[in-house]
Amino acid sequence: MTKNIQYDLIVVGSGILGTFHAIHALKLGKTVLLTEKDQYPVNATVRNFGQAVVSGMPSDWFDYARRSTELYQQIQNESDISVRNNGTVYLSSDDEETQLLHELKERMDAVDYEANLLSVDDCLAKWPSLKREYCKGGLFFPQEVSVEPERLIYRLLEYAVAKYPNLTYMPSTAVLDCSVVNDRIEITTAARQVFKAERAVICNGGEFKLLFAELFRQSGIILSKLQMMRTVPMPEVQLEGNILTGLSIRRYESFQECPSYAGISNPDRYAECKKWGIHILFKKAVDGSIIIGDSHEYADVNHTDDLGFGINSHINELMLQAAQEIVSFDVSKIASTWAGFYPQHDTKHVVEYDIDNRIHIRTAVGGKGMTSAAGYSEASIKKIYS
Repeated sequence: MTKNIQYDLIVVGSGILGTFHAIHALKLGKTVLLTEKDQYPVNATVRNFGQAVVSGMPSDWFDYARRSTELYQQIQNESDISVRNNGTVYLSSDDEETQLLHELKERMDAVDYEANLLSVDDCLAKWPSLKREYCKGGLFFPQEVSVEPERLIYRLLEYAVAKYPNLTYMPSTAVLDCSVVNDRIEITTAARQVFKAERAVICNGGEFKLLFAELFRQSGIILSKLQMMRTVPMPEVQLEGNILTGLSIRRYESFQECPSYAGISNPDRYAECKKWGIHILFKKAVDGSIIIGDSHEYADVNHTDDLGFGINSHINELMLQAAQEIVSFDVSKIASTWAGFYPQHDTKHVVEYDIDNRIHIRTAVGGKGMTSAAGYSEASIKKIYS
């Protein structure tokens, strides 16, 4: 049966980006329909580390990330969405990486963002599971947070539904058409329901075949496949917080803006890791298991199926070898392994399209979603309604 129900805003996609677009519109007093094609979010928002590393963001995206942490903490004060304030550390393994830590420290001081340089002994005292032969020092950000990605979005949706009576949430609702009709937009679902609104925001994540397929074919978006692993619970391992290592220092955008970055060498020991986009991260989950990763394989938007859903065991072996050089506990005690997928763009932090000033596409934030989606969505909604 076709229904004609009207809203101020329809948001398509209830991942972290879509859900925060809905929340910020609700804060403005809008009536919002939030749809999700799956039974519940299952893609990039839940298949990641859950590290909100503001310190890793490029300077023109930094304020969104910083604001996101504030928003996370505000909501956490009202309802437990799994936010933990346990900090972020970058660990250097050689002199070049150590120099970059000092340079990032100066940049963070300039924007009044707390950053503490740590000696080797400081690092080993705080994280005794590290190996002294690897660690040459650290840069610690005590204000940064982590979340549990397998819990956050579901708790955030429950919070939003309970808090905002003007929100209608419809999971298992695939939207097959979104178009401007007269001065409003209409969406049609797979169940042949029709909903109307003044505006729509499309936060489609890695889904490019249902809506505006031709637009996405020309978008330049690429899909990144990441492999991650989780150990058995190891409550005795002291490795709290977001732990990022030398390969992360050599990869993250904030370091790429440091003066010395352009001149750093490419040591042979990193060659194969760089080939597979590997940079070693650790995160201790609430059950005591340790998440280890990750890697990066890419396909353009027209060939995303080529990435497949299989796990490349060689990549996992490379990650475990690199991880074992950093920590003293046995990283081979793996309980599960999985792949995550997120869309990104080589030259844009986010892909934005505005169609007839009614349909607003916001997607391809890359690996920045968990860190910055809350703050970016706030600015996006303000722009849409300005």
